[in-house]
Amino acid sequence: MSTTRVTLVAPAAGRDLREARFGGDGPLDPPALARALRAGPALPTAARWYRSPTGRCTETARALRAGPEPGAERGAEPDAPASAPEPLDVGRWRGRTLAEVTAEEPAALAAWLADPSGTPHGGESLPALRLRVGGWLDGLTARGGRVVAVVEPDVVRAALVHALDLPGRSFWRLDVEPLSAVELTGRAARWNVRPGRPLDGTSG
Repeated sequence: MSTTRVTLVAPAAGRDLREARFGGDGPLDPPALARALRAGPALPTAARWYRSPTGRCTETARALRAGPEPGAERGAEPDAPASAPEPLDVGRWRGRTLAEVTAEEPAALAAWLADPSGTPHGGESLPALRLRVGGWLDGLTARGGRVVAVVEPDVVRAALVHALDLPGRSFWRLDVEPLSAVELTGRAARWNVRPGRPLDGTSG
């Protein structure tokens, strides 16, 4: 069985990421979009590209493929129907900031942070997210080769928890910076991980 090399890229920054808005999917900041355009050459050439079905992942994937020179496309698939996992379903908290939820539902937020299996927001649990992200990640090994996937930060966290078989609470201790890349090497659903790195030498 051939080795699969997966580069997971978090989307570039926008207001919703800065505000820690649950499920927010506003547009990228113009400077962040410019950084994504410059960062494309730092990625490996990949036969398969994936993206989470969010606007910022779509924008980031297109910018990374376009590169600083118009028409210099890299990779094959970010404009195809989304095939990377969706972000966590946060139920009724969608669109609200962390500060708002902290002020309005402090007990529910504390319970969620303490118990990964909890769903006080009425959406998806972290174990459920890990299960579907892990299934997608392991499925990539069937074809092998190089893969680039632009995915939401919570998908990156879930992939790392799965790949390293970490306890559920580790999810909250994994920081994922905008426009950073995590590299995983897998064979037969066993993964090695290279920690995240900014693609253009900056963060944010």
